[in-house]
Amino acid sequence: MSSSIRTKLAVAAATGFGLGLSPVASGTAGTLLGIPLVLLLWPLGLSVQIAAAAALPLVAIPICGAAERAYGKKDDGRIVADEYLTFPLCMVGLPAVPWVMALAFLSHRVFDILKPPPARGLQALKGGLGIVIDDVFASLYALAFNWAVYWSVSRMFLGVTPQ
Repeated sequence: MSSSIRTKLAVAAATGFGLGLSPVASGTAGTLLGIPLVLLLWPLGLSVQIAAAAALPLVAIPICGAAERAYGKKDDGRIVADEYLTFPLCMVGLPAVPWVMALAFLSHRVFDILKPPPARGLQALKGGLGIVIDDVFASLYALAFNWAVYWSVSRMFLGVTPQ
């Protein structure tokens, strides 16, 4: 496969197959692709969830790096693979039910926008790693938040304590 074709494929994946080209909230639009990933992988069990949450950001690094080189701009807004490939991380161990998915989607976006430490500083790293690492940390913050909300809601409103 030629270098040109590899670059075009990487840019297509990095832009979320066009979602990252949205003129408004491209990161939010791109995150939508994370939902089918969760719906596809979650029925396979917790070990698959953990493996996917670890592997998908690693896949995102070279894709985002190639797109950044193609665009010639640090963390170009059209690059959204970092959003959708880190979204499953904020759902690990949680059920893929509508209210939890909505909570995870919103918390993933909020923590990605806020970039609490060390996320903001880590995005200064070069290349694909710099593009993806802040989203990994945002997803970890979102995961903790999502578990706290899920545990609280389950306990208060459903009368069960999640395991």
